[in-house]
Amino acid sequence: MHHDTSGAALSSRRTQGHTVMTVRGELDMATTAVLRDQIVTILRDTAAPVIIDLSGVAFCDASGLALLVGAQRRAKLHGLAVVLAGPQRNVSKLLRITGLDRAFTIYPTLAAAQLGERRIDHPAVA
Repeated sequence: MHHDTSGAALSSRRTQGHTVMTVRGELDMATTAVLRDQIVTILRDTAAPVIIDLSGVAFCDASGLALLVGAQRRAKLHGLAVVLAGPQRNVSKLLRITGLDRAFTIYPTLAAAQLGERRIDHPAVA
């Protein structure tokens, strides 16, 4: 399944016992409302653990972070785990600065997330 918005695209697929949501483009105020609706539908229709692949996300602001947190909360309501995979440096830094790197399990790549290995561990920010 593939959905396109003006500044972002979301696709999902079932693979290796996971539901993979691949997000591309920008996670910002202009794109999160449409993406939120799509994520809600995907979470409603899956029973598998969810990997959100962020490797194609070039920009993320506070509304994008809220989208990720909301997806995690909604998934928990359905008894599903959500992990993040492949955030680019700027998104990874934003997750770390906001403390969300401790709220999510984050993997450096989609493949690592599928294997459940090589979690990114960020040192505490002083």
